[in-house]
Amino acid sequence: MPLLKFILKRLLSGILVIIGVVVFIFLLFNVLPVNSARMTLGQRTDAASVKAIERELRINLPWYTRLMYYFNDISPVSVHHLSDDNHPTWIPPSQTKYVKLLTVGERTVVLKEPYLGRSFQSRRRVSEILAENFPPTAILALCAIILASVVGILLGVFAALKQYTIWDNAILFFSNVGISQPSFFAGFIIAMVFGYYLGHYTGLSPQGPLLWVDDSGHLVYVWRNLLLPVIALGIRPIAIITQLTRSSMLDVLSMDYVRTAKAKGLGYYTVIFKHALRNAMNPVITSISGWLAALFTGAYFIEEVFNYNGLGSQTISAIKNFDFPVVIGLSLFVAIVFVVMNIATDMLYALVDPRVRVE
Repeated sequence: MPLLKFILKRLLSGILVIIGVVVFIFLLFNVLPVNSARMTLGQRTDAASVKAIERELRINLPWYTRLMYYFNDISPVSVHHLSDDNHPTWIPPSQTKYVKLLTVGERTVVLKEPYLGRSFQSRRRVSEILAENFPPTAILALCAIILASVVGILLGVFAALKQYTIWDNAILFFSNVGISQPSFFAGFIIAMVFGYYLGHYTGLSPQGPLLWVDDSGHLVYVWRNLLLPVIALGIRPIAIITQLTRSSMLDVLSMDYVRTAKAKGLGYYTVIFKHALRNAMNPVITSISGWLAALFTGAYFIEEVFNYNGLGSQTISAIKNFDFPVVIGLSLFVAIVFVVMNIATDMLYALVDPRVRVE
């Protein structure tokens, strides 16, 4: 029960965060002097068409009414008016599946798929754009955090065991350099050196998408285009995880239970990896989980540098074109990723460290 209570509490706070993100971006786009109907139809169009699009996009309504409609659209449980054919308005049968839960007068409560709207530019559903561009970004972020976790933890443990030696100083020096380098700057350097100047030897390209459509229309994964973006995106988390692991390991190695384990005659690697490292992983897990969520947004700049098509390039393009539904839909998705990762991190604490209790 305490665990369930804790999860429900975190879910509630996560929902409030998501609501705050939606409201902030919604208000931000409403203060911009942009006519969404003109953006959809183009500047050369008649007034009647503009009015029709404004009604379709609800631009003719006050901003607070449009905000409530948007929350109604993205919520899986929503309230709608019934039209003449007993079908809930704003839910086209060919686009969204729904189940009627309760009908009171002319209003009905339905269970449906969340509807994120349509792009002003392409008129495609935002959910389709998200599903199409999410896999490349997810693969990039996951590969980067795996690389950062493995390399960072190993370097951190090695530096702690070799404290004050030349190896420890070298690792600290390079980790400080890595922390100070923005990912997009490191991306430029890596792309120029290994993709351009040394591209003949490495076989790598400075730019290129992960997914490519060949002449027959099939999707092809170009895995070599993943290597350089992963390294560029993983440099800063490698540096931070290295220093966190080193600092935490040094604290744990001075604990009484570690000295007791050594006195009992346990093997060297058993003491280091089973007793010391396991209890030193809490701050590292926090960093890894936070970086995994952050890499989804940090990947946006890396995708621009390497021309790696994904959520980042799609979001930046939508911002340039004031494509409000795409921007808010992708931002909502990133907020959900952050909330889920934070809750998963708290659950991992109890698994890694038995001293941690939910209470």
